[in-house]
Amino acid sequence: MKSEEADSVIGESSLKRQQVDSENLSSLGYDAETQVLEIEFRNGRVYQYEGVPQRLVNELLQAPSKGQFFNSRIKGRYSYHRIS
Repeated sequence: MKSEEADSVIGESSLKRQQVDSENLSSLGYDAETQVLEIEFRNGRVYQYEGVPQRLVNELLQAPSKGQFFNSRIKGRYSYHRIS
């Protein structure tokens, strides 16, 4: 589900992200307590996805194509907002 604030920048992040090997994604961060997945894309935009289970993040990190996994398993399925 798309958040109404998805196209407006709403703040800074305190999540520590790790670089990933992907054509579309630059880095990922995750807070297991709040189930927030933060993704920085190659274009420099950063989004947070809410309610993403830990197991799905683990699968994303192990996926041969992280961009393809993101598009099929996360995009359009979780509420999100842009933070930068």
